[in-house]
Amino acid sequence: MELHPRRGNARRRQPAGTSRHAWPSLASLGTVWARIISVLAILGVAAQASLIPVAAASAEPGNKSPVTWAVSPAKASGADGRPWVELELDPGATAGDHLALRNLGDREVTFSITAADGYFTSTGRFNMLPSDARSVDSGTWISVKKQVTVAAGATAVVPFTVKVPANATPGDHAAGIAASIHSQGTSKGSQVDVESRVGFRVMTRVKGVITPRLQLGSTAGYATSWNPFAPGEATLDVVLENTGNVRLRVGAASGTDPAAGAKDAGGSTTQAELLPGEKRTVSIQVRDVWPLGAVTLPVTVTQAVVETNGSVNGLPPILHNVTVWAIPWPQLIVILALTLMAGGLLWGRMRQKKKVQQLVREARQLGRREAGFDRETI
Repeated sequence: MELHPRRGNARRRQPAGTSRHAWPSLASLGTVWARIISVLAILGVAAQASLIPVAAASAEPGNKSPVTWAVSPAKASGADGRPWVELELDPGATAGDHLALRNLGDREVTFSITAADGYFTSTGRFNMLPSDARSVDSGTWISVKKQVTVAAGATAVVPFTVKVPANATPGDHAAGIAASIHSQGTSKGSQVDVESRVGFRVMTRVKGVITPRLQLGSTAGYATSWNPFAPGEATLDVVLENTGNVRLRVGAASGTDPAAGAKDAGGSTTQAELLPGEKRTVSIQVRDVWPLGAVTLPVTVTQAVVETNGSVNGLPPILHNVTVWAIPWPQLIVILALTLMAGGLLWGRMRQKKKVQQLVREARQLGRREAGFDRETI
C-alpha cells in the first residue's frame, strides 16, 4: 500500500514497507539495519496493501531492533487467507469482520488502527488516503478500535464493522484499513515524523441498480522513419474513464480482435481496474504505419465487471477509431529531390537542344552568305 507524506514546515509522514521474506532476521541485524530501514522509510519505500505485506519501520532512539508487523483479514479465530475484504450490503445494513495484526518483532508495540477511502494509483496499485486527508465515502463507514497493543511475537484479532448509510448510492465503494506506527528520522538536517502503515482493502458493493459504463477518449502521435522505404510508428493514448457505479477491469489493444488482449507500449498484456469515477490512460504503440496523411487506426477496448466473489463478468468489447496525422516527410523529400533532378536533366537537355538549334541556324546563315558572295563575284 503506497503512503502519502504530510507536508509541513519540519514534519512529514511517509511510508516504509517491504515484503516478509525481504527481512529474514531483523532483530539480529542491530543498529546498522535499523539505520538502513530508517533511510528507506524516509525515501518512501512502500508496501502494497493487496499483497498483505510485512512492514518494517526504524526503531525509536534507544531501541536496537526495528518493528515488523503484518495485517490481514481474519475470522475471530485468526487470519483466514483472504487477500482483502469483499462485502455486498443493502443501504443501511451493517456487517462485522476482523483483522489479524501480527507483531513479528522482539518487543511489545502499540499500533494505531485507521480506515480511509481507497483508490487505485496510476500504476494500478491499491492505496488509501493518507491519515491527514479527509475521507468522504466508505472510509467513514468503518468503525474500529483506535489503538492496539500487541506483545512480541503475538497476534491480536481486532473486530471492525462496516455500516452502510441508508442513502448510500448503489455500486462499488473502496476503502482501506491499516495498522501504523510513527518513528523519528532526519532528512537533509530536518527532523521528520515517519508514519509506516500496512493494511488491506475493504470493498463494499451497495445493492441496487448496477450500471457499468465506460467513456473513451484518445490522442495520437506519429514517429516518422527517416528511411523513406520503411514505415513509421504511431503512439495512441487511450483515456478510459469509469462513469458507471461498479468496478471495471479494462484494457486496450490495437486492432479489431478482442482476443488479442490489452497491450502496453512494450507489447506485454495489461489489465487495469477502475473504480467508479476513476480514469486511466493506456498508451499503445502501433508499428508499421505508413505515412499516408490522416490514418485511422482501430483500437479494441475490453471491459468486464469485477464481482464481489472475485469472478469477472465480461462485457462486449468496444471498437474505438483513432485518427493520427502521418505526414510523409521523407517521401516528400525524396519526391522533391527526384523532381529537382528530373527538372535539372530536362532543363539541361532543353538547353543543349537550343544550343544545337542555334548552331544549325548559324551554319545555315553562314552557308547563305557564302553562296551569295560567290554569285556576286561571277
